Amino acid sequence: MTLLHANRALLPGGWANDVRIAIDGHGLIATVDTDVPASGDLQPMDCVLPGIANIHSHAFQRALAGRTECGSENDSFWTWRKLLYRFVDRINPEQMHQIATQLYIEMLKAGYTTVAEFHYLHHQAGGQAYADPAAMSHALIEAAGDAGIQLTLLPALYMQGGFGGAPAEAAQRRFVSTVDGYLDLLSRLSSDTTPGIAFHSLRAVAPEAIDEVMSWRSDNAGNCPVHIHAAEQSGEVGQCLAWSGMRPVEWLLNRGIDASWCIVHATHLTADEIGALASSGAVAGLCPTTEANLGDGIFPLAEYLRAGGHIAIGSDSHVSVSPIEELRWLEYTQRLEHRQRNIAAGPDQPHTGQRLVEAVLAGGARATEGTDERGSGGHIAAGYRADLVEIDTRHPTLVQCADEDLLDCLVFSGNHNPVRHVMSGGRWVIRDGHHELENRAESHYRKTLAALLN
Repeated sequence: MTLLHANRALLPGGWANDVRIAIDGHGLIATVDTDVPASGDLQPMDCVLPGIANIHSHAFQRALAGRTECGSENDSFWTWRKLLYRFVDRINPEQMHQIATQLYIEMLKAGYTTVAEFHYLHHQAGGQAYADPAAMSHALIEAAGDAGIQLTLLPALYMQGGFGGAPAEAAQRRFVSTVDGYLDLLSRLSSDTTPGIAFHSLRAVAPEAIDEVMSWRSDNAGNCPVHIHAAEQSGEVGQCLAWSGMRPVEWLLNRGIDASWCIVHATHLTADEIGALASSGAVAGLCPTTEANLGDGIFPLAEYLRAGGHIAIGSDSHVSVSPIEELRWLEYTQRLEHRQRNIAAGPDQPHTGQRLVEAVLAGGARATEGTDERGSGGHIAAGYRADLVEIDTRHPTLVQCADEDLLDCLVFSGNHNPVRHVMSGGRWVIRDGHHELENRAESHYRKTLAALLN
């Protein structure tokens, strides 16, 4: 049993002082007690938060960050995608492992303790399967294990190049699987991890395939999380309307999505879709820095929160690997849109930073674990995974912060990284801002990029 003492900690009911946290041999929190004085048998900690889940990651895109910013006046998501496809053709499983290891260490150092890896780069260049069809997936699993981050692997089904069964482009062949091949991949991975399910998008997956995979899920995978890109770009919405007469989120809602689903981006919603998506219990997986980088648009956060909707955050293309920056962009884009301040504040929690952090902790646990949160992260409470982040309150931006102001200062007072120590699943993985493998991982990453980009 590991025993910790936190001067203050963010518990499900709010901030508490003198918190004793007992962690069992399985990396789960056994007990949490408050108003317990510090003592010699308790490891001392200062200010402790639950680790945050990064609910949307394409690990290989870390290698492209900052390398697609030279273009024309007509640049968009669709022109960016062409650059992505040219890069994708060269990556092999070993390189995927090196990129992901570097990325996952960066995530831990920033305070993410779980990552949902939305993985669709399955095959060799040209589309042939590897000798081990799960080779790319195993590279990600091994990278997460090396880094020490909790992984929710989301192998993504990708079948076609556009709505209505349009054939895949040559550059998309590495992504494409049949339903049988996809289900075989899930079965192969079940001995190594508990994978969730992902459909790349409605433009990339046929409706009957969604039905078949969801039927398999009910027989084999219980309430595992289900993720899908939807309504990210206005062009996609128009294409979906032309194909089905419905908008992407409208189409999904009519198929009966529930609280185990994460709709990634959901940028372009009508008022009816906002209310219905919130009522479904599904999580809106928001990636503000990537959505801004790609010029996608602005999610209707104020309306969605008023409707009781659940949110979580992801770093997606990894132009930023910082939960603080995602939350700041999420709020600031709203302020620009509405020309008001403190958009995310609510009657029950007037502090914008705290409301955002608490919202993405809860939504992140749901999006990475499904509706059964036993053994998940996201809360400092008995039965939850011991994913803990100690914040360094000695930094000038956090000095003398009262509890009610601390998360506001954390999100809105600068760009320093406040993370001092990180525990993932009961194991210390970051100590004084450092990971034991960071130098070796960076060296491998440099060599990988030299091979891919030269």
